[in-house]
Amino acid sequence: MLNVECDYNIKEDIRFILESENLNNIELSEKTGISRVTLDSIEKTRVTRDSVCEKIYSFAYMNNYRINAVKEELIKEKYHNVLFHGSKYGLSAVTILGSRDNCDFGKGFYLGETYKQALSFVCEKEKSSVYSFRYSFDDLKIKRFECDLEWMIAICYYRGTLGRFSSNSMVSKIINEIEGVDVVIAPIADNKMFYVMAQFTEGEINADVALHSLSASKLGLQFIFKTEKALKNLIPIERYYLSNPEREDCRKFLNERSYEIDTKLKLAKREFRTGLYIEEILK
Repeated sequence: MLNVECDYNIKEDIRFILESENLNNIELSEKTGISRVTLDSIEKTRVTRDSVCEKIYSFAYMNNYRINAVKEELIKEKYHNVLFHGSKYGLSAVTILGSRDNCDFGKGFYLGETYKQALSFVCEKEKSSVYSFRYSFDDLKIKRFECDLEWMIAICYYRGTLGRFSSNSMVSKIINEIEGVDVVIAPIADNKMFYVMAQFTEGEINADVALHSLSASKLGLQFIFKTEKALKNLIPIERYYLSNPEREDCRKFLNERSYEIDTKLKLAKREFRTGLYIEEILK
């Protein structure tokens, strides 16, 4: 188990806003609707009430301060090896058994290589937040996937859509390799992408159509820490508050991205009509 003892750096972020906007606490109070007493108290003790955080970070975001995104750049410059995790309700501790069985690669702690990735998975939830972690792969066994057939089959297996093909020898070989490592590194597959994969496992589209459609995702890589040994190679850095304006912008981005995947699926169906179907691949 990994304890996650980090929170919003609201005290430092308020200081940044005051300096950048050339404001004092009285003026910031007037602009945000936060009482001076509350602002003064933050200087003495870290305040994390959602109502206060929302006013502070919404004010910053609406004034074009992309604090969270810029922090990503800075911590990567400082630590180099940094990953992000989106949490719907907040984290106090992490275990490898905390995820659902039907996640992309089974049980494990899932992280992405960018802040925006992590945000995209939790932007629909009001109380969600993103966490950053330092990591290393010292003494860990790693399995890497590309956006290819092996990757797609593995995800369909863990998400439970392979049906009668689940015990196929090719599938078993892939799964055994996954379960024998500490960390899996693979392209991210969200629910929109899995809709395309499901059409492949149901025999509606061939593998070429599916993979060319999925290549439109551009979501980057996910890192799944699957063992307790792997968790020991993670160090929490910071928790990031997701204001309503930032989450709304993310939802707009995801909506636009879904149109791109839909369009590429339709074009791929026209272009790649001779690819192999699941029955032909998993005989």
